[in-house]
Amino acid sequence: MSLANKISVFRILLAPCLVASILYYHPTRDWLRYVSLALFLIGMLSDAADGFIARSKRQQSQLGAILDPVADKVLILSALISLSLIHGLPDWMRIPAWFNLIVISRDAILITGTLLLFVLTGKLVVKPSWLGKGAIAAQMLVVPVVLLQVPGKMAWLAAATALTVLSGMAYLRTGVRLLS
Repeated sequence: MSLANKISVFRILLAPCLVASILYYHPTRDWLRYVSLALFLIGMLSDAADGFIARSKRQQSQLGAILDPVADKVLILSALISLSLIHGLPDWMRIPAWFNLIVISRDAILITGTLLLFVLTGKLVVKPSWLGKGAIAAQMLVVPVVLLQVPGKMAWLAAATALTVLSGMAYLRTGVRLLS
């Protein structure tokens, strides 16, 4: 297994630690919020690192093309869902369920479309667009915005929602075009 793929696996393994740090958060243990933030930022930086390593050391692979976005989604969704569903979190630390529904719906459409294309064409094509990467980046930014209590949380959520919806529509259009 290449170094880039090992970093992706590491990112997946960060997710339970991140969930635990959010789960055990309490205002009297505010340091756990910073542990959560550190774990998430390590995950974000390792995402950049594995991509750089894969390209610079020519370690790009079909496994990496699948593992990297899976690691992204596991880390992002672990944080978003935890910040939405864990009881006892203060209101300022909560992410509305509708945001998670939009993110998960887009991902479900992407996975379904990719599998459909694979079944119909026999080819597994995983090629993120710039708009898709922007949506993932915006979703990733929501977590530090929430954990750091950055003003304008709803504006950040609205921007991430818009990018998520637009990228989902673009991927859907591309999938329909590939089927034609």
